[in-house]
Amino acid sequence: MTHESQLTRLGLFDARVPRYTSYPTAPHFGTAVHEGQFIQWIQAIPAGSAISLYLHVPFCRRLCWFCACRTQGTSSDIPVRAYAATLKAEIALLKGHLAPGVTLSRLHWGGGTPTLLPADLMRDLADTVFDAVPLGPDAEFSVEIDPNEIDEPRLDALAAAGMNRASIGVQDFDPEIQKTIGREQSYDLTRRVADMIRTRGVRSLNADILYGLPHQTRARIADSVQKLLTLTPDRVALYGYAHVPWMSRRQQMIPSDAMPTPEERLALFETARQLFTWDGYQEIGIDHFARPDDGLAIAVRKGTLRRNFQGYTDDTAPVLIGLGASSISRFPQGYAQNASGTSDHTKAIRAGHFSTHRGHVFQGEDLLRARIIEALMSDFRISRSELLRDYDTTPDRVDHLLRNANDAFPGMLDLTADGLFIPPKARPLTRMIARTFDAYDHSKAQHSAAI
Repeated sequence: MTHESQLTRLGLFDARVPRYTSYPTAPHFGTAVHEGQFIQWIQAIPAGSAISLYLHVPFCRRLCWFCACRTQGTSSDIPVRAYAATLKAEIALLKGHLAPGVTLSRLHWGGGTPTLLPADLMRDLADTVFDAVPLGPDAEFSVEIDPNEIDEPRLDALAAAGMNRASIGVQDFDPEIQKTIGREQSYDLTRRVADMIRTRGVRSLNADILYGLPHQTRARIADSVQKLLTLTPDRVALYGYAHVPWMSRRQQMIPSDAMPTPEERLALFETARQLFTWDGYQEIGIDHFARPDDGLAIAVRKGTLRRNFQGYTDDTAPVLIGLGASSISRFPQGYAQNASGTSDHTKAIRAGHFSTHRGHVFQGEDLLRARIIEALMSDFRISRSELLRDYDTTPDRVDHLLRNANDAFPGMLDLTADGLFIPPKARPLTRMIARTFDAYDHSKAQHSAAI
């Protein structure tokens, strides 16, 4: 039996499974978490500790058709300035509940397009954040940058504010593919922006690229990857495009008959993966690559790689607080999500309240299963001794969970006295293997393809 036929037999090319940037996943959040609970969790953060902060800007100058993120288009700065004022008020609310001496381990501005903020708003917003929660030692301040929506003054403002990691969205450099997905962005422009970032002393550059796009072939993705490698990014995210036009109306602009088959998607991923590894990048989890001296590669070697809503991270802070509409926070006690709609979020903040409207309180085996899934997604390995040391469980319970997963994928996994390991041949199945440890019902959820 060939390797591809084994993957077919196990259902890889038909399955739709969560990406597991959280456990439980967001569709299982409920209304039990409210503002009062959110405030209690903030107040429980110990004085002098480090936290991470995510700031969401849900605006774009144009809406790319491939994107399924919660964003809205605007040609004017008027709603952007109003939203920035709301963010400042939200930061002031947060500051009022934080214990003394709390600092930032990580600050990330995402979206949407955070770089559509005018330079003066960038400076003002950064000052407001750092007045409430200053950057700690060796902290990281990262910003998602759209090469079509950035200029010298805005980069100057970000660099002066302390941005030391920039993330550029590439998707694909092929002109036909760019036109089909509604994201036209030349290689020359991208190269120029990368150079502008580096001349300002920003120490690290990330890039995102997609596989599984319409009209994409192995030759085309190879060409895009080779162009990307000339920019020498420190870290690359190779995400699978999720074509979900029933969930994202703008994706209906993309012709479904131009999409590669699941088998072709795997070949596209493998083509890109080989090019990155041949160029000296280390594989990070299921879809990232990093230079050996990058923080993610170091975290893999130290066994401290983690996974959150932004993907893989070397951040070990126990708390991530999300600011802005739809943002999600993670605490040791559970998850809390802000109102998804910008108007609902703004209304709550202007009334002096957080907009928390849903979330999840950890219960039962949530933390145990969350760690198992994170370990699989990050290290392809579950340590039996770690689970018994760190979680309220028994050897029999752990062995039962591991055996169930092993039995679900006969001949593909390595089950030993030390735990469970996913060998390279089975790594395309990682999300499916993780699902065997998921106690929640996903039958009604509409997840993305497993490959």
